[in-house]
Amino acid sequence: MSRADRVAARLAAREADLLLVTDLVNVRYLTGFTGTSAMAIVGPDTRRFITDFRYVERARAEVEGFDHERAPQDFAAALAEGWPEGGVRLGFEDHHMSVRRHARLRELLPERIELVPAGGLVEAERALKEPGEVEAIRAAAALADEIYAWVAEHGVVGRTERAVAVALEQEMRRRGAREPSFPSIVASGEHGALPHAEPRDVEIPEGVLVTLDLGVQLDGYCSDCTRTWATGELPGELSAIYDLVLRAQEAALGAVRAGPTGREVDAVARDLIAGEGHGEHFGHGLGHGVGLEVHEGPRLSRSATDPLAAGNVVTVEPGVYVPGLGGVRIEDLVVVTDDGCDVLSVTSKALTTVGG
Repeated sequence: MSRADRVAARLAAREADLLLVTDLVNVRYLTGFTGTSAMAIVGPDTRRFITDFRYVERARAEVEGFDHERAPQDFAAALAEGWPEGGVRLGFEDHHMSVRRHARLRELLPERIELVPAGGLVEAERALKEPGEVEAIRAAAALADEIYAWVAEHGVVGRTERAVAVALEQEMRRRGAREPSFPSIVASGEHGALPHAEPRDVEIPEGVLVTLDLGVQLDGYCSDCTRTWATGELPGELSAIYDLVLRAQEAALGAVRAGPTGREVDAVARDLIAGEGHGEHFGHGLGHGVGLEVHEGPRLSRSATDPLAAGNVVTVEPGVYVPGLGGVRIEDLVVVTDDGCDVLSVTSKALTTVGG
């Protein structure tokens, strides 16, 4: 079955006949279209693709299996017609559509078209990666590993966090990445206690931990990997925290397989960290899905009740963040299998010292 066929098969469970896809990432997943203006309508016997004048030729090259339509200048007005006869329950992506856009849609559609919230249908399919998607993510992960090796070779001590972040992002583009999959994090010393620290114009000194969190977008797919390095001899407390996070990360990796819920896997790392007195210093979820977006389903967190399935691609990234001291996060990107996981990130997780 095609991706559109699989999404159409999910419509009945949401009591919808058709699905209007407006999220551009979901449009790309279903159609292959890489432009910035498009909608798609999917149903058991419906495949409509709508774009504007700027992308007609691109769509002709990229989009197969859909009926192509060129929208008028008022883009949404394309939805005023073209619907099957009789009453139609039209699902829409309620997690993506604004109140104003919904009101405009209701104004344009014939009265016989009922709008039904149906967000998440495409994302449910996206969470289960096809073999070709796994290989694309594997290539993005390999490029991230190359960047780690490049940064280690060039050193970090004496350079500012911002200079390191800018340089590594330039290097990933030079090596083929379209762009970073998210703004790179370089956080040293006490700044590492901020899980989403922004790089500063502050030089990285010797004798601290520095956390680097980076990913690349390559051929449409993302990667995500975090390593925490030392820049010299460390205080004993920081070394102990690193050891704790590494043990928690390895234990969680051992729990990843098809079947357990995201909450159950999260608890493996969380309970270990809490048991050594750092529960309050691990406040984020253990991981998240990665694919066309760097944050997508499924989640590994205290509230994640869905079971993992073979084909999910997720991060495993416990951390401990101690205000006034510093932080450690270690993150791998993995593919869930029936009996375990395939770890895509290969940069060493042993405590590594990187100088200038």
